[in-house]
Amino acid sequence: QVQLVESGGGLVQAGGSLRLSCTASRIFVDFNAMDWYRQAPVKQRELVATITRSSSTNYADPVKGRFTISRENAKNTVFLQMNSLKPEDTGVYYCHSFKGSHYWGRGTQVTVSS
Repeated sequence: QVQLVESGGGLVQAGGSLRLSCTASRIFVDFNAMDWYRQAPVKQRELVATITRSSSTNYADPVKGRFTISRENAKNTVFLQMNSLKPEDTGVYYCHSFKGSHYWGRGTQVTVSS
């Protein structure tokens, strides 16, 4: 069983930056694709970014050019660097991976004020 724990959320003004972290409870991130999802109030959870085992990355159109997903295997951690934040980026951000089962963190709140 793997636990994923997110951190780094907070309140930021539009145009600002935040860096989210997702740390796994054991060696995991270097062997599996990792994702960041987000869920805004009254909206469905949506995929934001993915980093594959080979470190290829993919981003949702709304965040391309502003967000960067990366990982540090030695720390068993995946990051999401978020720049030029907009109010519509507000939501709970979740770390996710799939390896036989879906693994989700509990989420970290990001609030972007206008």
